[in-house]
Amino acid sequence: MTERTERIRLLPPDLINRIAAGEIIERPASVVKELVENSLDAGADRIEIDLEGGGIRRLRVRDNGTGLAREDLALALARHATSKIAASADLETIRTFGFRGEALPSIASVSRLEMLSCARGATQAWSLRGDGGTPPGDPVPAAHPEGTTVEVRDLFYNVPARRKFLRAAPTELGHIEQLVRRLALARRAVRFRLGHHDRVLFDAPPAEEEAGLRKRLSLLLGEAFLEQALELDDRAIELHLQGWISSPRFSRSRADQQFLYVNGRAVRDKQVAHAVRQAFQDVLPHGRHPAYLLHLDLPPEQVDVNVHPAKQEVRFREGRQVHDFLYQSLKRRLARGILGREWAAREAPAPGSPAAPPPTPPPHQSPLRFGVGERRAGYGASLAIQQPPGRVPEAPEASGETASGPANEEIPQLGFALAQLHGVYLLAQARDGLILVDMHAAHERIGYERLKRGWAAGPLRRQPLLLPVTARVSPREADLAEAHAEVFQRFGLGVERMGEDCLVVREIPVLLQDADAETLLRDLLSELAEHGASDLLRERCDATLATLACHGAVRAHRNLTLEEMNALLREMEQTQRADQCNHGRPTWIALSNRELDGLFRRGR
Repeated sequence: MTERTERIRLLPPDLINRIAAGEIIERPASVVKELVENSLDAGADRIEIDLEGGGIRRLRVRDNGTGLAREDLALALARHATSKIAASADLETIRTFGFRGEALPSIASVSRLEMLSCARGATQAWSLRGDGGTPPGDPVPAAHPEGTTVEVRDLFYNVPARRKFLRAAPTELGHIEQLVRRLALARRAVRFRLGHHDRVLFDAPPAEEEAGLRKRLSLLLGEAFLEQALELDDRAIELHLQGWISSPRFSRSRADQQFLYVNGRAVRDKQVAHAVRQAFQDVLPHGRHPAYLLHLDLPPEQVDVNVHPAKQEVRFREGRQVHDFLYQSLKRRLARGILGREWAAREAPAPGSPAAPPPTPPPHQSPLRFGVGERRAGYGASLAIQQPPGRVPEAPEASGETASGPANEEIPQLGFALAQLHGVYLLAQARDGLILVDMHAAHERIGYERLKRGWAAGPLRRQPLLLPVTARVSPREADLAEAHAEVFQRFGLGVERMGEDCLVVREIPVLLQDADAETLLRDLLSELAEHGASDLLRERCDATLATLACHGAVRAHRNLTLEEMNALLREMEQTQRADQCNHGRPTWIALSNRELDGLFRRGR
């Protein structure tokens, strides 16, 4: 063994700052993030970001926050100097974006930086410069309104190895634009203006009222998101979830419109992502991603934001509780869909949760169980020409019904049936325009939800294996199987532990009788190890139920009576997730009177 000749030494301050910069400052967008978050912590309600060369050549962040006095400005570029925490206990209840005091000295160590600031109520502003980590001089008097401006030039000019990894200016500009949009979505009361050279990329005014908020969301996320957004506002214990999720009709090929804020901080979290995937898995086509803007608020002591150098990840003290709350909230809102009905009382619990729905008689799947006798509005004497071919029109009821429909009867959300189109689609007249329904897709969802409610009312029926399957696992996986035995039992999987590292599968759900028992068990244990729970069994069972529902749904080109068509519409209105079929396709679309007028250029 060779003797070590290197000696332990203290690193010089400029090298310490460059190392810190390597953790915090990845590209110009990282600089903008740190500076804008400082502005928000300073209470600014107007923030302007101006760029040149994609932020590589120059970037400037100006705010109207509380500003800095001369003595505070002198410490601004000192490492670990901050006004946001003072003692260890403060780390337990962090309410600000920044708190480590590393950002400004790190930025100054890899750029040419100038700060100008005027404290609120002061008559004199001050300026301070930093250049590549050299010690800054004393603040000098300057002209500046209340607030702070930070200008950063020539990022990584003194670290060529880092500068060569920067992308072209348009790419870096795209990262900054996405970042500022994300920050603007977090603080609706703050005006954000972003400019590049002499062009304003966007200017988002503050929005407190509903109309202003919708306009701001349209600017930041696009009109298409707003048109398909489902608003939610849910509370449980000390958790509050508010925001918007896109209708599954607005699914995307990439996960590029997913915004999560925890106590106002934009973060990424695996448990939250898993909860969202679980909530959407029953309504999205394979390979598609939902869009959402979610704000989760909880007591600061329940979340640790000090787990990532750039503060992009958090750790929840009660991670499972947060996961289940998000899952149930999103699932309930998706169940209501565009029609907006409440389904909380009929929802099955998340796997492993203690609550269980009241037992109900398991429904069975039938080809078509329509037969609802209902009054019809808007038909009257014109029924004869609207009846599907081969059907004999019925006479309208004589109890005061006219061609305009029975008196004082409200038109349901999906309206009343008018006709079948090509034996595939159902045409209905709604309160405002027309409704087109894919009959097979709609009945498929109705049957699927019936089947799910049936097996959710109690444990799944089991199929004993003729030859039990033995699987060698790690001791930790065997412990997981024991700890979650109740969940396995509920889903019809009979698993026993045989020794320290051996599990035996003796029963599987009847619905999965053709599945590979060992592969199924190992997949479940993998999910349990990663997420603390598994939804795999429910997903596999749901897939089988979906297949059964598809085979039992009404086939295309089958002629239905008006009563059967209207019965289908009424069942859709009473069915969870009725907006999509089991494969994620839409079951119905609407054309408003305004859209119809536009097609025929009426009123022009």
